[in-house]
Amino acid sequence: MRKVTVYLIDEAKEEFEGLNGIIGEQAARGITSSEEMQLLASIKKKIEILKLNPVYGDQVPRRLWPKELIAKHKLTNVWRVELTNYWRMLYTLRGDKVELICFIIELIDHKRYDRLFGYKKR
Repeated sequence: MRKVTVYLIDEAKEEFEGLNGIIGEQAARGITSSEEMQLLASIKKKIEILKLNPVYGDQVPRRLWPKELIAKHKLTNVWRVELTNYWRMLYTLRGDKVELICFIIELIDHKRYDRLFGYKKR
């Protein structure tokens, strides 16, 4: 069985760190439950699942890949995982026979996800 490592990069890392900061402030004010806390717990849970099963998410068909993501990350595959509150986690897999690396490239809300993939409201 290959070792699976998960990294948050670029915007995903910034979003994750921002959520941690918000939750720290909320905890200091005595808040014990919030949408941000639920989202962070969902992200952490999905990361643990990806370590065990890196193909857990839905593979996004190549024809749907946003050009900006292809150019920025030199993608060969894109996967999507649904998070709480209609957020999405986008990731790509790279590796060899010994190790598989899962790069989480986006943590985005539904509105930004729709915009990124070119979906329009009806």
